[in-house]
Amino acid sequence: MAKSKAITTEDILITLCQSVSEVLTKASQKPVEYSAMVQKITRTCLRPDIGCFVLFDGGFSGIVVTNFTGPAALEIYHDYMRSMGMPESEISQSHLSDDVANVMGELMNQIVGDFTLKVRQRLQTSIMQSQPKMLAISRLVQISIDTLMDKPQLRRVTFTTAKNNIFYLELAIEKTEFIKLHDFEIAEEIDPDAIMEDAMNGSSEQPSGASTDVDDSVADDDFLADLGI
Repeated sequence: MAKSKAITTEDILITLCQSVSEVLTKASQKPVEYSAMVQKITRTCLRPDIGCFVLFDGGFSGIVVTNFTGPAALEIYHDYMRSMGMPESEISQSHLSDDVANVMGELMNQIVGDFTLKVRQRLQTSIMQSQPKMLAISRLVQISIDTLMDKPQLRRVTFTTAKNNIFYLELAIEKTEFIKLHDFEIAEEIDPDAIMEDAMNGSSEQPSGASTDVDDSVADDDFLADLGI
């Protein structure tokens, strides 16, 4: 009997990196890519200029930290706001503004939400997330991990934006492995935007059908008039 491949910390990290890249690429309409190399680190820290962290618990426990430089955060924020059709006059130009922090916090929420969905589909387990905490900081702040972890594994990955601005993802997770007991089908991911687009296309075709019904009704009335009814 063939030995099943164990899913380890690095595999979970890759899943998280995919969520970060996919969500930010879709939000900004610009490519956001991650490095092929990963660093082993000894602690997770919030670093300048904007840091965000999210706790998760359930099938396994951990913490996700993202550290954005000011230019990286502003680039993603600007591209996201422009893709939403916001006028330039209403787009903040400072990474210290509340609007930038709110938008980056919401994007982080979407990232972890996408990650939890992938975990449920690929690892057949469930994790729950806390509300993202976003901070604009000007000095190094160390985050102590208070969750009970068995042999925590800590990793850092570098991300690059379309304009070559850098930001970092840090993951602290308890040491764990997932081993497949039997084959299973991974549920197809549902794209809410695609569903909305299909619904809009369906509604746009409705008036054509309504017009046909009106034309048929007029034709029936003309036929009855010819018969003197």
